[in-house]
Amino acid sequence: MGFIQMIHSINRWIIVVVAIVAMIKFLIGWLRGASYQPADRGLMAAYTGLLDLQLILGIILLIGLGLVGYRIEHAVTMLIAIILAHLSRLWREKPDQVKFRNNFLAILIGMLLIIAGVFILPQGWFG
Repeated sequence: MGFIQMIHSINRWIIVVVAIVAMIKFLIGWLRGASYQPADRGLMAAYTGLLDLQLILGIILLIGLGLVGYRIEHAVTMLIAIILAHLSRLWREKPDQVKFRNNFLAILIGMLLIIAGVFILPQGWFG
């Protein structure tokens, strides 16, 4: 389980970096009225894919380490954040400004949930 925990821990920081880059990009695109490009869709897909990987690793850890209260709370909180990221499919055909705005807000709210979800764990962010 130690190797999976290490990958799970490293991936969270990659998620944070991608989320920050995506939020900045989507906020600028939204405020400037930019055109939504394939790279923007790729950035959202990268964020969502990293969350999906984190989910798979988390499920393995949850099964391997046991169903303890704080782990279940962590898992539920993270699952909500992942669902938020996947909502981007709902506005795929919407105008560019709607895509930028909605993706920005989905990541922002998702990251707030992720921050709270990690703080549920005894080791917190730096453990």
